[in-house]
Amino acid sequence: MRTRLDNTAQFVAWFRSAAPYLHAFRGKVLVVAIGGEVVAGGLFYELAYDINLLHAAGIRVVLVHGSRPQIEGQLRKRKVEPVYHKGLRITDPVALECVKEAVGTLRVEIDAMLSQGMPNTPMAGAAINTVSGNFITAQPMGVHDGVDYQYTGTVRKIDTLAINGCLDTGNIVIVSSIGYSTTGEVFNLAMEDVAVAIAKGLHAEKLIFLSDSPVLDPAGRTLPELSAEEAQQLLQADVGLSADTRLYLAHAIEAVRAGVARAHVISHQTDGALLIELFTRGGSGTMVSADKLERLRQATIDDVGGVLQLIEPLEEDGTLVRRGRERLEREIQRFFVLEHDGMIVGCAALYPFPRERLGELACLAVRPEARGAGHGDKLAEAIEAAARRAGLKRLFVLTTRTMHWFIERGFAEADISVLPDEKQAFYNLQRMSRVLVKKL
Repeated sequence: MRTRLDNTAQFVAWFRSAAPYLHAFRGKVLVVAIGGEVVAGGLFYELAYDINLLHAAGIRVVLVHGSRPQIEGQLRKRKVEPVYHKGLRITDPVALECVKEAVGTLRVEIDAMLSQGMPNTPMAGAAINTVSGNFITAQPMGVHDGVDYQYTGTVRKIDTLAINGCLDTGNIVIVSSIGYSTTGEVFNLAMEDVAVAIAKGLHAEKLIFLSDSPVLDPAGRTLPELSAEEAQQLLQADVGLSADTRLYLAHAIEAVRAGVARAHVISHQTDGALLIELFTRGGSGTMVSADKLERLRQATIDDVGGVLQLIEPLEEDGTLVRRGRERLEREIQRFFVLEHDGMIVGCAALYPFPRERLGELACLAVRPEARGAGHGDKLAEAIEAAARRAGLKRLFVLTTRTMHWFIERGFAEADISVLPDEKQAFYNLQRMSRVLVKKL
């Protein structure tokens, strides 16, 4: 029974922690880009469940798929050797017929897996409609370095009006990596180029590439987030990323620099990687943004709701003194907040007592799922810096449960008599808060 209750509590805690992401993504466009390997390797079956969940949550999903292994299979049937130049397929007339055959078959397979509705599966009761069409106007790549790419093309234009119309009517849009010219020709396109062009054209909230391996640092650890500049440096360092991961990371950089809010590279080898990346703070892969995701700044009146959401659980359990919205609105200018990807994950306040040249570090709080990442230290350092700028010589804190944390950061226990007279007059004997002081 205990195990069942513990599991239930974990589920409830996770589901509640996912709520901000559900609110943030509802109605937004999410472009998911997969190579043909995901379908060929039997991995799309579970991914279809996750896409169904995104659709049910009100997220507007565009699925872009490649078909390289399927094309290779068609070429082998015809006993034709594939030809590449600088990583791009040279699509001659025979290869183009293989592209058409492979894309058509793959499109039917994807439709079939997204149409599952068997009882006792995550797709039970789902009513997913998918659409595809000639959303991409293409043009020939032409001749490069004396090599004619023939029917290999590039994206010329995306019919964003048509795609949005399909999304508005509750459909998942499936886009294959082929395009059509104004003269009626068919061109083979690179899946990642199509995905970036669609994400840009639709002003997508996120572009997610599913790769064969995650983005790892030299020590073999998954990098949870990178700015575009950091990602570029990682590519230049050539730290042993797989060919697909390098390719997708380069296009993730291109996407965020072109205005896509966030781009992600996750591993399709991890079951549920898409959901983990979207609905947990730690994620499963690497999120790329144009700039740093973390920002420490002075709070504004618009932050009152976020700060209240952060501190109310700590007020309930007695860790913090109750403030209430009205008081917080009056004192919000004394707060600093730490944002991560637009969400407040920590806060702290400085209450100065200029006559005594003392300052109080108050209401230091960090979201439970964000603890252990040094956020508390950053907030405390910001308060200390602000106190020094204000000409204060010492900083004090009143705490009931985190005394050792402050002692480890240079605070020392002191008597209540060191507090300003105003603070002594309102000292709560019932709380029995410990008084800690640090010289600045």
